[in-house]
Amino acid sequence: METAHVTYLGGLRTEALHLRSGEKIITDAPVDNHGKGAAFSPTDLMSTSLACCMMTLMGIAANGHGIELRGLEARVMKHMAANPRRVERVEVAFTLDGSALDARQRTLLEHAARTCPVAMSLSKELVQDVTFTYR
Repeated sequence: METAHVTYLGGLRTEALHLRSGEKIITDAPVDNHGKGAAFSPTDLMSTSLACCMMTLMGIAANGHGIELRGLEARVMKHMAANPRRVERVEVAFTLDGSALDARQRTLLEHAARTCPVAMSLSKELVQDVTFTYR
């Protein structure tokens, strides 16, 4: 089943339509690569997708084990390399309320995050620098 339909809008912008939901995402080339930086770039989406997928898998694990995820947030930092131009490293820094989580629960959530489908699909050359801070 087709997932999305992507249209080039001109001016280094695209519009991606998610066919099942009708939701749209606009991308724009980054300023350092001839764009305006007015929206997520495709590499921004890839990096952000990693964090979103990790959170989703943490949520699935939490639901399956009766764990309440409180205050879960992530900060994403993308690092580019040249020759060839590519994402070299993605930092994902999670913070969440860990006051009710024991060591086993924390390990379970961290494992779920690190083994999400996006993390497992990205090149082994891409450094995934993932940290967890419990408040």
